[in-house]
Amino acid sequence: MSQISEFRKVSAPRVLTHAVPGWPVARTPGRVPVIGVLPGEGIGAEVVEATLRVLEAAAAKAGVRYDLRTGGPIGGAARHECGKALSGDVADFCQSIFADGGALLCGPAGARFVYELRARFDLFCKLTPIWPVAALADTGAVRRQARAGVDLVIARENAGGVYFGRWGTREEPDGTEAAFHAFEYRADEIARILDVGIALARARRGRLCIAMKREGVPAISALWEKVLEERTAGLGLETRVLDIDNAVYQIVADAANLDVLVAPNMLGDILADCAALLLSSRGMSFSGNFGRDGRAVYQTGHGAAYDLAGAGMANPVGQIFSLVMMLRESFGLEHLAASIERAVEGALAAGWRTRDVAAPGCRIVGTREMTERIVQALEEQAAPQVLKA
Repeated sequence: MSQISEFRKVSAPRVLTHAVPGWPVARTPGRVPVIGVLPGEGIGAEVVEATLRVLEAAAAKAGVRYDLRTGGPIGGAARHECGKALSGDVADFCQSIFADGGALLCGPAGARFVYELRARFDLFCKLTPIWPVAALADTGAVRRQARAGVDLVIARENAGGVYFGRWGTREEPDGTEAAFHAFEYRADEIARILDVGIALARARRGRLCIAMKREGVPAISALWEKVLEERTAGLGLETRVLDIDNAVYQIVADAANLDVLVAPNMLGDILADCAALLLSSRGMSFSGNFGRDGRAVYQTGHGAAYDLAGAGMANPVGQIFSLVMMLRESFGLEHLAASIERAVEGALAAGWRTRDVAAPGCRIVGTREMTERIVQALEEQAAPQVLKA
């Protein structure tokens, strides 16, 4: 127990979407959860297959029924077929899942798929929990001491900023080719993501930090700070503003002192990837993308890793943890989510590892065997009470 408490602040709330406007989603008692699946590309098919195998085993053990639906190709594969990373057919599929009160489990994909999906459904908030697993305390590039006590949530503005600016190329009068990119932030866009961060901080340890670049991007940084002051006035929160370079350093050097970290789109992307160092591998990272009306897309924190596709080496845990997040946030199936978490942690503690989180004396296995070890750990758990969705 001491090892677990060293790496996870168990008193902090596990459900995060209470902080997102329009949540929690109204759930009809007894309604079967609708899960839309987009397998993605690269290693996507492998890690999604592993995740669905774990879901099948966990749901069967707990007596939970679910409605699983699979959509078409996304990312580079879709763009090759129809010229768009998010095709009209897939957009319609996503809309049908949301219309039926469901959520999307998305495998990694390339091109601009994730950006187009977020813009299409106004998924303005991305939440990335950084909860190191105790069994991996001595693996990865970051020392054990730097990970002890870490319980961090990164709230990323997900629908504006540099990823949704205006860009192109032009030829200068002297014949030189030039590229340009312009972007902006509005106060209301900033306010809605800051409100999420504020609600999270008030429910957690009362510490809120935003990442900026004051002198590098002065006008946008100043607006973020102004809105922060306005939204936190009189709330009694401890607030900090860190330049992005210092924020990256603090994540590695003193992450236990961070509670909720809010950032603009590209900076939040950088911070979440950096924070995966605290998890031992990007293969362990996961997140959820949320809109105001209960729309949600759950994904890993890593890319499609095309070079590993078909090799059977990918770590499935990040994708499995994205499923855990979905069960907890979108469907309120806490017992099911917790049982999968315990199984993953049990398999890792027993020494079963994919290569990216290997340690001396552990048993290195591929994607499928790692998945089966997690399923085995699930089956060895005490039978939970029968749940109804």
